[in-house]
Amino acid sequence: MKHLNQILLAFLVISLSACKKENKETEASSSTDFSVDYEKFELDNGLDVVFHVDKSDPVVAVALTAHVGSAREKEGRTGFAHLFEHLLFLESENLGKGGLDQMSARIGGSGANGSTSRDRTNYFQTVPKDALEKMIWAEADKLGWFINTVTEPVLAKEKQVVKNEKRQGVDNRPYGHTSYVIGKALYPKDHPYNWQVIGSLEDLQNATLADVKEFFNKWYVPNNVTLVISGDFEPAQAKSWVKKYFDEIKRGDEITPLEAQPVTLSETKNLYHEDNFARLPELTMTWPTVPQYKKDSYALDVLSEYLSEGKKAPFNKILVDDKKVTSNVTMYNFGSELAGEFAVSVRAFPGTDLDVVAEAIEEAFTTFEAEGISEKDLERIKAGQETGFYNSLSSVLGKGFQLAQYNIFADDPGFISDDINNILNVTTEDVMRVYTTYIKDQNHIITSFVPKGEITLAVEGATKAEVVEEEIIAGAEEEFDASITAEYEKTPSTFDRSSEPPYGVAPEITVPEIYEETLANGLKIYGIENNEVPLVQFTISIKGGQLVEDPEHLGAANFMAAMLSKGTANKTTEELEQAIQQLGARINVYATKDETVIAVNTLAKNYDKALALVEEMLLQPRWDANEFELVKESIKSDLQQQQANPNAVANLAYNELLYGKESIQSKNVLGTIASVNAMTIEDLKAYYNQNISPSVAVMNVVGALPKSTIVNSLDGLSEAWEAKKVTIPPAPVAKAPKQSNVYFYDVPNAKQSVLQIGYPALTVKDADYYPAVVMNYKLGGGGFASKLTQELREGKGYTYGIRSRFDANERTGDFTISSGVRSNVTLESTQAIKDIMSNYGKDFTQEDLETTKSFLLKSNARAFETFGAKLGLLEDISENGLSKDYIKKREEIVKNMTVEEIKTLSEKYLNPDKMIWLVVGDKATQFERMKELGYGNPILLNESEKVKD
Repeated sequence: MKHLNQILLAFLVISLSACKKENKETEASSSTDFSVDYEKFELDNGLDVVFHVDKSDPVVAVALTAHVGSAREKEGRTGFAHLFEHLLFLESENLGKGGLDQMSARIGGSGANGSTSRDRTNYFQTVPKDALEKMIWAEADKLGWFINTVTEPVLAKEKQVVKNEKRQGVDNRPYGHTSYVIGKALYPKDHPYNWQVIGSLEDLQNATLADVKEFFNKWYVPNNVTLVISGDFEPAQAKSWVKKYFDEIKRGDEITPLEAQPVTLSETKNLYHEDNFARLPELTMTWPTVPQYKKDSYALDVLSEYLSEGKKAPFNKILVDDKKVTSNVTMYNFGSELAGEFAVSVRAFPGTDLDVVAEAIEEAFTTFEAEGISEKDLERIKAGQETGFYNSLSSVLGKGFQLAQYNIFADDPGFISDDINNILNVTTEDVMRVYTTYIKDQNHIITSFVPKGEITLAVEGATKAEVVEEEIIAGAEEEFDASITAEYEKTPSTFDRSSEPPYGVAPEITVPEIYEETLANGLKIYGIENNEVPLVQFTISIKGGQLVEDPEHLGAANFMAAMLSKGTANKTTEELEQAIQQLGARINVYATKDETVIAVNTLAKNYDKALALVEEMLLQPRWDANEFELVKESIKSDLQQQQANPNAVANLAYNELLYGKESIQSKNVLGTIASVNAMTIEDLKAYYNQNISPSVAVMNVVGALPKSTIVNSLDGLSEAWEAKKVTIPPAPVAKAPKQSNVYFYDVPNAKQSVLQIGYPALTVKDADYYPAVVMNYKLGGGGFASKLTQELREGKGYTYGIRSRFDANERTGDFTISSGVRSNVTLESTQAIKDIMSNYGKDFTQEDLETTKSFLLKSNARAFETFGAKLGLLEDISENGLSKDYIKKREEIVKNMTVEEIKTLSEKYLNPDKMIWLVVGDKATQFERMKELGYGNPILLNESEKVKD
């Protein structure tokens, strides 16, 4: 999760009112009428409680945050805070094993979740407002009635889950070890940021039950925890519930806050790593800076954005436009509680010597020193920060996160006003000063991540970084039985906590009012007025995308979409970017398999100006030759990176198996290296002239402006954008296989196998589509409530996550089960999936049906909370031809569903013997084993060279 001091950057002063422990009101000065009200109080046991009331939607978010992360771990037990985060979801004395996930499903919650950083761990969920007491009861059980339920088998299983998460997020992805190498080099061995939050596989394996109990008893105490409740609730009632369920939890020992520990380097360190999955060399330079909320951190934030973002940025001018060594530069200032770091990262084009990149970085810094940053650029950056701030407030959970963050790290939920003032007070002199203080001529960490066998590309003088990589050994993991029930003496309470509290008053669920209009040129408009925050968010979706490409020009839609952002007839790329950024707006153009989309997020007060820029981009593309070549290199770079990413490889191979290699539906939206190389500007113009038409376009808009304003604003676009006939080709013919086959794509030394299992299935217009979605909920569509997750993750520890879905639009659809499993249980995982599908209908119970119904009906309370959710509703209606009341119609389907119907649908659509079984993994250890699945000899899809040692 991005740190909130980087998200909450706003060019405004927000009024805040707070009720402190003494119940005294404090107010900040205000330059707007926007406010975030909160109430804070503390229980006798030290628990901090923060309330924020927001009745705009019938939902409430509950977030429990402990002031403990990886920085509070012991050496040799790295990754323990994150492991512990997982454990708290599994069981508690009064909810029972898996009780939180089961309750989350019944009440229609967003799914209990959590995250761990260096300095805090949080647990959160958004639920319909009638479930608030249930959530307070459940969160209290985590804190006071949990630790006895952790057994050796439970711990052994969850170790495997977390190790799978590390394999998936670090070991089995390109550049996954970069943060590890930097952390070890930047921070001394005894510094709490020396190790990664995820930890090491060895340390995770060494964690003991005694470690768990010690960790819990020290850190998970009320006086180290903040509870935030945000949303539609009555504070007096909520306060009585908080006191009832949390009051008797005992206060822990006093916890001494850690002092800030910024670091200095006595020398520059230069390291390299040969990356098994990388196809491009990557150079990262990292400097130590200051902790979050320190004065200089704000100027460093501005510095990173100014240097790297946009056409005008010095790093873009030198590295992208001039030297042409990369298509993109990433730069950030990352401030944590104890220290901070500033980094620039460049993923260069294939075969680029990273010494050349390092020289270009020095040149870019020199250019900045000479030119500095202007007041206009500083204001431009702040304008974007304002929009980002409002976007972060679009959900009650987002508001809750902010309040918790400030309470823990600034000791005041109202620190938001200080935070904003600190941002507003940054001057151009501050930006130059922090550059001189922390970056210029300062020692830093240099890391070169290069493809296997290409050490010569590393920065000269680099020494080999120490990276531990796991061997793939069958049967290497310990056996466990996580189903064993723990035996313990129950923790006493002053009242019976074993019964789940009742629901409150059921929320009234109303679908947002939708307006509709069609312009004279055929452009359709669907909109929802929403005044919660002063934003407007809209998309213009043009049907076609990849589907209308000439097969000789694969990737034309994506290429053309990228060019629409590269200037207009009247503006260069730089001038267009400046105009957008000056408004604090975001305009993104992209293509998918079946549409081209212009997506816009802007302050309501700047809507007209943002729309004018969209019109200019849409109707007057610049077709700049230099930008064309830069975009071409960028797309080729992306394609080469995809070749090394097991998940991207799996998606592409799966699409070919679903639709056949000749179908346009199976092709990569980016095209191929050959097709992109051959592309000309004239090819893009031809695509644009033939396919970009209002006759096949729709505008979906949500925001703080009425229908009349939106419709009237489009008069110019209606007149200037002429309609033309666009023919969308018929849907590709794709039939389910008559028998199952196993297909294997070799990625040597892959630490996980990526699984894609399924077949071409229903479209959204098929009568069985939504009933099949309902049927799938308990299979793999219900997160932790699903059988696939309960069996493969919770029961066996094979995976970090697994899901199944019916994915469809009005033209095509498929059923897919997808997961990443540890390599040495590839066969066992597929066997388990096969068994679950085979028995799903037979084993489906009335209780399963009631859980399904409860979730699908109650979750509608939060289905329209955010701008994104409302846009999704409009897109379902406008792009898939659904009626405006389709939500209500689907509710009736759910209400009338029976167990027998589920069994019938399961038999019809879940036949494991008529599916594609794709495995992307290590052939040397897993290919031969897959014969045992029972679908004949696996079919090898590629021949890979042996990876060099």
